[in-house]
Amino acid sequence: MDNLKPFQKGTDERRNVSGKNKKSPGLAELLADVLSQPSKGTSTANANLIALKNKAIKGDIKAAVWLFERANSKAKQSVQQEVDVSIKDAR
Repeated sequence: MDNLKPFQKGTDERRNVSGKNKKSPGLAELLADVLSQPSKGTSTANANLIALKNKAIKGDIKAAVWLFERANSKAKQSVQQEVDVSIKDAR
């Protein structure tokens, strides 16, 4: 407990006044890092796509649809919604 020091008044480099975690990378960076690591001579992303292709060949419809949509630039879907809000007089 001898190594504990109280915070200094004013600015202290140990304080995180912004509240952001400075050390953890974002999910996109972590995912890109994991997918770029080689696995038995090929990248993880490539191995996953090969596995997905094999599932599609064996009859997995979801795998086939996912591959087809990504290969053919999946069209953006739009949703149109109409809302009718009426307020009745409570008198």
